[in-house]
Amino acid sequence: MAESILIIGGGSDIAQQLARKLTNNDYKVTMLVRNNESVDNEIADKVTIVNGDALSSTDLASAIEIAAQQGGGKISGMAHLVGSILIRPPHAVKVEAFEEVIQTNLVSAFMALSMTCKTMLKSGGGRAVFTSSVAASLGLVNHEAIAAAKGGIESMVRSAAATYAQRKIRVNAVAPGHTLVSDLQTNEGFSKAQSGSPLGFGPSPEDIAEAVCYLMTARAVTGQVIYVDSGERFLSRSRDVVFETE
Repeated sequence: MAESILIIGGGSDIAQQLARKLTNNDYKVTMLVRNNESVDNEIADKVTIVNGDALSSTDLASAIEIAAQQGGGKISGMAHLVGSILIRPPHAVKVEAFEEVIQTNLVSAFMALSMTCKTMLKSGGGRAVFTSSVAASLGLVNHEAIAAAKGGIESMVRSAAATYAQRKIRVNAVAPGHTLVSDLQTNEGFSKAQSGSPLGFGPSPEDIAEAVCYLMTARAVTGQVIYVDSGERFLSRSRDVVFETE
């Protein structure tokens, strides 16, 4: 029987690319998405879509159950691709806004880890891949909130890898550089950040998906954070070229 992979946060470009790669390699894919319309029609025809919120334990349990059914009672892998971003100096961030970033990024990741691993433990193991960011380690200007959330994910990944290694569950993360333009930045700033990387170009959603696929199949890799940033972490910046504040 084909292996079953659960993608949590299936509406992003990265998730779409990942689903395409997985289905092309004969995996059964279940996607938990908040908005069904965010999934490309071509992808939707090849996967099982569960409508719900990654912060809802009920919705998450439903997605896990369906993914397990697709794999004959087993989930072989889970990719957590949920995320949000807040670019603002700490003195301008309300506690409620900070807590929302932590909830969306870190709490949802912990819920996915906890609930998916319960199923994987019963079936003899599996793989879990999370999404961090170069912001977790670079010290980017005005990125304190997202750095705290993604830094928490990286620490969680390392601890979980140690906790579950003997139960044959591998836990890793990818840390993308500037991959997707957001509402908080201009196209010019985004292009400047990508072209200014040491490789001269920025990572694409397909590049991130490729790294996730690698971690889904890498037999001897656990507790690792793979940077997919075109070398961005090697740069020394006094300011963030994407999110100028003046």
